[in-house]
Amino acid sequence: MTILLLVRHGETVDNARQIMQGQTPGQLNETGIVQARQLRDALTNHPIDVFMASDLHRAVQTAEIVAEPHHLEVQTTPLLRERDWGGFTGRFIPELKNEVWPDNIETLDHMMQRAQQFLDMLKQQYAGKTILAVGHGIMNKAIQAVYHHKAMNEIPRMANAEVRRLEL
Repeated sequence: MTILLLVRHGETVDNARQIMQGQTPGQLNETGIVQARQLRDALTNHPIDVFMASDLHRAVQTAEIVAEPHHLEVQTTPLLRERDWGGFTGRFIPELKNEVWPDNIETLDHMMQRAQQFLDMLKQQYAGKTILAVGHGIMNKAIQAVYHHKAMNEIPRMANAEVRRLEL
């Protein structure tokens, strides 16, 4: 059986400031570093074959911390990138409540396609392995929605550095 340990990156400077990060690199803040270290410590003795992350810095940074005791390199993939928020990127989230959505925001359909591609890739390339993959809040919801055959709004929000186990 292939096991996916799906993780959301640790808290970032922009998470704390309520800034829409989207596909910007991001940087873990002190809280995020502590969260990643706590996850690392909780998983130190857990057998993990592959460490993977979105190619955005905040996810790579989290995955590298968690991978330390396993002495494995972190592989990156753009399939795990956060939703492209287009014109909302870099904006203060509370100000967006009544805004008209710009046309350049990545569609839910496109995110679901990326999620399916990611799950298919894991099944093909890592059959029988345990993979820890660090992604992002909205993209991780898309992956779980595809996995559970549910709408994204039916998937509970993931906290920073939370892990969810999926059997592929």
